[in-house]
Amino acid sequence: MSKVVEIPIVTTEVPIGPQHPALHEPIMLKVYAEGERVVRVEINTGYNHRGIEKLCEKNSFYRDIFIVGRVCGICNAVHANVYVRALEQILDLYPNKRAQYLRVLAMELERIHSHMLINAVMAEIIGFETLFMHIMLDREKVMKAKEILTGGRVMADYMMVGGVRRDIDEEKRSRLRDILLKLKPRVEYYKKIFEEDETITKRLIDVSRISYRDVTSHGLVGPVARASGVKIDSRASDKYDAYGEIPFNVVTRNEGDSWARMMVRWDEVLESIEMGLYILEHLPSDGNPVPDEKRLPRKFPPGEAYTRVEAPRGELTYYVMSDGKGQNPYRVKIRTPSVNNIINSGFMYLEHSLADVPVILASLDPCISCMERVTVVDLEKKTSYKVHLKDLAGGRV
Repeated sequence: MSKVVEIPIVTTEVPIGPQHPALHEPIMLKVYAEGERVVRVEINTGYNHRGIEKLCEKNSFYRDIFIVGRVCGICNAVHANVYVRALEQILDLYPNKRAQYLRVLAMELERIHSHMLINAVMAEIIGFETLFMHIMLDREKVMKAKEILTGGRVMADYMMVGGVRRDIDEEKRSRLRDILLKLKPRVEYYKKIFEEDETITKRLIDVSRISYRDVTSHGLVGPVARASGVKIDSRASDKYDAYGEIPFNVVTRNEGDSWARMMVRWDEVLESIEMGLYILEHLPSDGNPVPDEKRLPRKFPPGEAYTRVEAPRGELTYYVMSDGKGQNPYRVKIRTPSVNNIINSGFMYLEHSLADVPVILASLDPCISCMERVTVVDLEKKTSYKVHLKDLAGGRV
């Protein structure tokens, strides 16, 4: 009679990152797997700390508009917008309707190209290289539209206190409208591919399905939350700039899986295209949207402001404080949506296979440059050391 030999289960640590070809930003996922089954994930960030907040405190309120725009290259106009609106609250100075409409147009163009980019990256991760190339080719239309509107293909530097830096004439309005009309059928085509092509559906459907309760208990935001039926959107709740006048739908789905997160983004692209067409058709003509920069206040009164915006990845918040003593802010605090979505996402990988890890990470649309370590200074011992954000948040410091 032969004996049955039990093979012990071995947990293997599989490091993914910090450098890898799919996501061109550094992040380390320490994945612990039993065979191919993921049993634990540690998320480590802090590989490209740039000290943006400290730079803002060392520069003037107006120079900081250009600094915060470089927190993220993809959604730079959104960062500049939420920061500028904080300054406007402190100064009690607000733009006219035409400027507000143009601001919304710039931010929705960014939403379109951001969502197209991450859907293209998802296609690349699962091996659908041809689809990646086609989406990126059509994304170039959006980059051209952004250049026509703001003067910059990538870095817009479009927002300023009291308005925007450039107006558009009838010729530019017509060109922007033509680009959006040509883009719409292409987006509808890509959405259909994501709905029907087995290359995509077999890799995304039922992968990392999270519930409404999971979203709310882990503080997830943006398309990640809306894909699980959580109807949160700062554009609809805060109605900042012209969002209270421009009709749009808050897109939600109930599947809650990786496929739903990508489909929400396609639907939001179509909503943004319709919003752009509405803006171009109903653009107010109530004066010059470009304020005279020389007439803007040089000194800021004491005060503080907390503003938020619905960035492509979710709720983005800024806190700005002025002590009234100079031209520099006393404090600038930034919380980006990826801080919530990535650091709190460890549970989403459990019980899936190792091959699903890149797919799940991409479905969150990570932006790593905002998720940094903190330097803690001990004034008594005159020493400093670095800790991870998750340790600081968990009270382990």
